[in-house]
Amino acid sequence: MTETISKGIDFKKIDEILQSYDYNKSYLIAMLQKVQEVYRYLPEDAMTYIGEHVEGLSPATVYGVATFYAQFSLEPKGKYEIRVCDGTACHVRGSMPVLNAIKNKLKLKEGQTTCENGLFSLEIVSCLGACGLAPVCMINDKVYPQMTSDAISVILDTLIKEEGAN
Repeated sequence: MTETISKGIDFKKIDEILQSYDYNKSYLIAMLQKVQEVYRYLPEDAMTYIGEHVEGLSPATVYGVATFYAQFSLEPKGKYEIRVCDGTACHVRGSMPVLNAIKNKLKLKEGQTTCENGLFSLEIVSCLGACGLAPVCMINDKVYPQMTSDAISVILDTLIKEEGAN
């Protein structure tokens, strides 16, 4: 029998998610979405558990689905997921200075996407579908239009202050 909690993974919670979908493999993507909501990424142990406990699946199949779809992350994400659009309209209207301001404010090193305290994650995306509002950023589900370096700094300072982080 699997331990209830291992490496920070609450298998009882995962069982609740699987049960809510009747352990039906047809709902694998929805199951993975729910697990990612709980952990802010898909832990390897969780994917393995799903593959072993849903009939007709294997850990390899679960991993294959998780790596195929860009919506899933195998690395922990921050509480605040920042998406910066660098599509044509946003790029032309100044998304790169906004991106650089975010990297500087969060002290992200080259190749680093989540800040040290785990509060913020940064992702560059091709399009957020709001070209008329360029340059655009999204933090979690909120869209920030016509972004500037100064404006994103104020937004991040506000979130950092709310969280009591440095």
